[in-house]
Order: sequence, then C-alpha cells, then structure tokens
Amino acid sequence: MTDLDASLPLALLIAHLVGDFILQPTAWIHDRREHGMRSRRLAQHALLHTLLALLAMSITATSLGGMLLLMALILGASHWLIDLGKVSLEQRYPRHPLALFLLDQTLHLSIILALWLMASGSLAPLESAFTQLTSPKALGLIAAYLIVTRPMSVVIAMIMKPLADQLDAPGTLSRAGARIGIFERLLLLTLTLFDQLMAASIVIAAKSVLRYGDLKEQRDRKLTEYVLLGTLISVSSTLILGLLVRTLL
Repeated sequence: MTDLDASLPLALLIAHLVGDFILQPTAWIHDRREHGMRSRRLAQHALLHTLLALLAMSITATSLGGMLLLMALILGASHWLIDLGKVSLEQRYPRHPLALFLLDQTLHLSIILALWLMASGSLAPLESAFTQLTSPKALGLIAAYLIVTRPMSVVIAMIMKPLADQLDAPGTLSRAGARIGIFERLLLLTLTLFDQLMAASIVIAAKSVLRYGDLKEQRDRKLTEYVLLGTLISVSSTLILGLLVRTLL
C-alpha cells in the first residue's frame, strides 16, 4: 500500500472527526434543525469541512495537484446535502436518533471512500481491503464477535430459563441484563484475543463486586445462585471461544 493509499483516507477521516465533533458547536446543530436549507450555520459547517479536507489532502496527497480543490468541494457539498437530509429524517423519525446518526456517519464515510478511490485512480485499494476482510483470519474474528452477541444470549437464556421461572426480580430494566452481557462478552473476547487475560480478570472482578453489592441488598439466595451461574456460563464460554479463535488463527 502506497503512502497515498494509507495516508489520504486516514487524513480525511481525521478532518471529518474534527469538523463533525470537535469544531461543531451545539448551536450550529440547533440552527440547522430550525432553519433547514436556509441555515447559515449549516453552510458554515459544510465550508469548514471543505477547508479541513483541503488541508488534509494538501498535506498527504500533494501529487493530486488541481484535483485537491475539486475533491474538497465535492466533500463539502455532499456534507451539506447529507446533513440537510438528516434534518428532514429527524423530523419524520424523532424516536430513532441512533439509527439516523449511524446512517449519517455511514454516508459521510462513504464519500471519503469514494474520494480515496478517485484519488487512487483504480479499485486496487478497495480490492486489497476486500481481500483482507475475506481472509480466514478476518472471517474467523467476525464470526467470533457475532457469536458472543445475540446467539450466545439466546443460548444462555435457554439454559437459564428453568431457573428464571422461579425468580421474581422487580425493579430491573427491560432486557438490561442481556445487553450488559453482550457488551461484557465483546470486551472479554477482545481482551482475550489480544492476550490480555489479566485485564479480562479485572473486568470480571469489577462486575462481581458490583453484582455482590446488589445481591447482598436483595438477600435472595435463589437470585444469587441464578446470577452467579449465568455469569459463569457467559464468561467461561467467551474465554473459551477467544482462546479457541487465537489457537486456530
């Protein structure tokens, strides 16, 4: 991979993060929601992204010459259109801010990807990335991370269901336990894959301390045994999966 292939997309990504999250005041966001396409703040935001992209490309892709300004203008104009579209969708779907945020960022990153390919003059960088993503190691990692999310939650729920029917646990958030378990397993799997078992043990210990405090207040032996068993199944299966993936890959 050449310096252009490696540096340009990273520089554009940094410019995007700076423009969208560091140099964008909250007042600008409110202004574009209120005024839509007539928002001056939205225009300023798009101009800021144009300048940041131009700066990033001037540093990392000087060989592009006159294309730099054109590419920066494309990025700025597309940013204006995407953010304007997001405003419209926010009015239609006010209860789905996370989905709209992810869609917005995906579109912005797609523009960066398109500019990268435009600068490269070929699909070689994309083909190289696709080859790496479809390698046995990459597919194995993807499979492992997918396994520790919903599939493992379903299996653990099936194992624990006979015990869950015996419990009455008021005051808990809907599906909070399953979500906590998913994030816990994602973290443990990552630490295991990076051979950070000591850090994984600290995470397990920290959760155990928090759980112990809650269970001590409940004074329910059945609940204590239920939580302990569920935690052990979740943790042990994730650690075994992580060690297995490391061994195979």
